[in-house]
Amino acid sequence: MQNVWSIAGRSIAVSSLALALAACQSMRGPEPVVQTNIPESYTASAAGTSVAEQGYKDFFADQRLVQVLDLALANNRDLRTAALNIDRAQQQYQITANGQLPMIGASGGVLRQDTLNTTKPITSYNVGLGVTAYELDFWGRVRSLKDNALDSYLATASARDATQIALIGQVAQAWLNYAYANANLKLADQTLKAQLESYNLNKKRFDVGIDSEVPVRQAQISVETARNDVANYKTQIAQAQNLLNLLVGQQVPANLLPAQRVNRITATNTIGSGIPSDLLNNRPDVRAAEYKLSAAGANIGAAKARLFPTISLTGSAGYASTDLGDLFKSGNFVWSAGPSLDIPIFDWGTRQANIKVSETDQKIALSDYEKSVQSAFREVNDALAVRQNIGDRIAAQRRLVDATNTTYKLSNARFRAGIDSYLTVLDAQRASYAAEQGLLLLEQANLNNQVELYKTLGGGIKANSSDAVQYQPSTTERKAAATK
Repeated sequence: MQNVWSIAGRSIAVSSLALALAACQSMRGPEPVVQTNIPESYTASAAGTSVAEQGYKDFFADQRLVQVLDLALANNRDLRTAALNIDRAQQQYQITANGQLPMIGASGGVLRQDTLNTTKPITSYNVGLGVTAYELDFWGRVRSLKDNALDSYLATASARDATQIALIGQVAQAWLNYAYANANLKLADQTLKAQLESYNLNKKRFDVGIDSEVPVRQAQISVETARNDVANYKTQIAQAQNLLNLLVGQQVPANLLPAQRVNRITATNTIGSGIPSDLLNNRPDVRAAEYKLSAAGANIGAAKARLFPTISLTGSAGYASTDLGDLFKSGNFVWSAGPSLDIPIFDWGTRQANIKVSETDQKIALSDYEKSVQSAFREVNDALAVRQNIGDRIAAQRRLVDATNTTYKLSNARFRAGIDSYLTVLDAQRASYAAEQGLLLLEQANLNNQVELYKTLGGGIKANSSDAVQYQPSTTERKAAATK
């Protein structure tokens, strides 16, 4: 028995040495150099800290919209799927991490057999515990697979955050679209009433022989055009509500829907953009690309480790006997232990090809990461470009509305006084209506731009500005920090 424990002790020592060596070995190569080639500032940057630091409950001014956003975050199916993907990735990581630990299982059996040396069949019984094919990770293959699984999990979590940011932006803009469809409907209704009054006036003038039928038909054209617009905006209202219900994941209560034009979407007077480097922290899609780049590096380590011998350890200990009543007596203790070795000799270049594939995947991930940074920078710049000029456009459009409204009033007065023809009134009315529609369009674009800027800067992860958001470092960052 002393011999047995001596051998077992040496096996434990060998295993411990193997684990110690495994902790020091890694086939992972140097990390690639990232070249995003973006300027250090935006082309039209707004002063101040990035508005992405604000929670959505602090950024959006209308409490009805905040309640709609809360409903969407609780019920949206895309967000729910993204959360389930996180759970799946977490379990996959746990499965991969368990590969670093020996798997111990219990076994038992009854065997009845007939042999040449016996006159009757023999029954044997056995029970025991065993370690099944535990790989001694000398070259870090299992650890590299674990790193890949961890980075994939973190990328999935970041993808969920990106889905939340996109959802908040979509819900806010759909809510605004519903509000401005209602505003356009009211404008079309007002225009229709004015057109009907003009039509009735022209018809009376025709009936008494003052004017020809031409002004009547011109007024009728305007009336039918306005009726078409009314029907169109009613359709847009229904479609906007349908989209909002889909995004929220349920029927939005009527008291949370804006019945008229929204003048202000955010309580923030100045929307700060921060600096481009903030995007690396605030944009979850950029972080997801970074995690995927790190995961690709871990795959290279696993592929390189396959070039070297794989050593697995199996063993068992238990009791065996031909008599069930004597099974657990001390003399029936049995054990076995032994390594297995897989040495690559000639595989037609398959392992080398796998390394090349992994290295190519890393280059693709690097390109994707650089593009994600550049795309984020461009989206912010586009939003800031709109923001820089939208105020001047709205001011000019309001002056245009005032001018066309005044022209319409004067033309209508001159027509009623018999000085001008109805054609002048018609042109002035069309110009006034178009100017009013253009103003609504610009006001909606202004509010949408504020939402877009908040979204492109990475806002929407936090509910309140005081909430803390912590991001887990990738395995690349962890290894870099460990070597410092």
